[in-house]
Amino acid sequence: MKIIILAGGGGTRLFPLSRTCFPKQFMKIGGDQSLLAQTVLRFMPVAKATDMVIVTNKEYIHHVKAELAACGAEDAHVVLEPVGRNTAPAIALATQYCIDELGAAKEDVLFITPSDHIIKQSELFIYAVRQAEAMARQESVVTFGIKPDKPEIGYGYIEAGTACGAGYTVQSFKEKPDQETAEQYVASGSYFWNSGMFAFTIGHFMQELSTYQPEIYELVGSGYASALENFETMPNISIDYAIAEKSKKVVMIPLTAYWNDIGSWDAIYDVLDKDADGNAVKGDCMTIDCTNTLMLGRSRLIAGIGLEDLLVVETDDVIVVAKKGESQKVKDLVGEIKKRGRREADEHTTMYRPWGSYTVLGEGPGYKMKKIMVNPGHQLSLQMHYHRSEHWIVTGGTAQVTLGDEVKLVHENESIFIPLSTKHRLENPGRIPLEIIEVQNGKYLEEDDIVRFDDVYGRV
Repeated sequence: MKIIILAGGGGTRLFPLSRTCFPKQFMKIGGDQSLLAQTVLRFMPVAKATDMVIVTNKEYIHHVKAELAACGAEDAHVVLEPVGRNTAPAIALATQYCIDELGAAKEDVLFITPSDHIIKQSELFIYAVRQAEAMARQESVVTFGIKPDKPEIGYGYIEAGTACGAGYTVQSFKEKPDQETAEQYVASGSYFWNSGMFAFTIGHFMQELSTYQPEIYELVGSGYASALENFETMPNISIDYAIAEKSKKVVMIPLTAYWNDIGSWDAIYDVLDKDADGNAVKGDCMTIDCTNTLMLGRSRLIAGIGLEDLLVVETDDVIVVAKKGESQKVKDLVGEIKKRGRREADEHTTMYRPWGSYTVLGEGPGYKMKKIMVNPGHQLSLQMHYHRSEHWIVTGGTAQVTLGDEVKLVHENESIFIPLSTKHRLENPGRIPLEIIEVQNGKYLEEDDIVRFDDVYGRV
């Protein structure tokens, strides 16, 4: 069995922690490892790392590789989508990769999973995965349904039909409902939350694809290299719309393990531990006479007095305050922020790069200050800037600096000046992280004022 993990989404429902540059699959929620790493480890009892395919995009490749290394799964395969085209094209591309690059046969089962869910009770989950594998071999499209414990409007629903082996036939898939409809679904007892996980054999998937999505089938059927080249022309459609809602051979297995797709701050509140007053508190936070409130602090003291049923989430550049039950509207907030052209919708003040990270400490007309961290053995590109000069002060580790035709070492408490339009490179030759403070001066200080001449990460 091959495990296809979808990790290319840039979700906005957990703003301000999750942003386009660093979506929730790379966040550490409900554990010491990222959600992506948790997903990989979850499947280790049924698949080796070499049988896992992570589908992402080029902007997240260094995040994915870092998380695979963190969980001992460096041998997992990574497929890069040239552009975002939703889950159906992504799964089709990964399927053809399994055929062409891994030598998978048509009778091999693929298990499709998002990378950003929290699932507990791993024994129950693995048991359900094995059930799904067995049912998929019977030429079925298998999905997991979650028995709802409340009328949730943030999930799609599956209407169960007649009993079928370990599960039920699927009568229909339902869109995210309004509150009244969700209450009706829960009261009926025959509706389940849609988990977004699927299993099927390669042969059956290709057959369903040719029947319901011939355009995608023709593009991937000509081979992985061709599918990659023509990926941009594929329709933007989810696997639910493309196949699941149309197929006559879909069955659902009820998943009894704890599941949460943490698609909202209300869902995060449900996952976290609470105090005696029902407060979920993380970070440097204080509560006085607060009840049933979520408070997440990152960079400063957050104090709440007399709060009830509120969600308070703080980063170093954004604070979001919402009523519990209203967090689905965070997506609308992000849309409004984007409409106003603000960078907060997409970027954190800390940005991650293949070599490490940088954090903007302050900026104003003609200057910007950053803290730059370079991992041991890594280096930035050989580059220059037309519009700014830079002054580097080493605060930790040792820097190897290429400046024009010279290469010199700059130690802790030492500094170096990078003149305008001068080729330069920063490297960390040591075994501990290199930390520097960078002060930029110039009339234009944006990231696109970088001319690269050489780069070990292929960004030239």
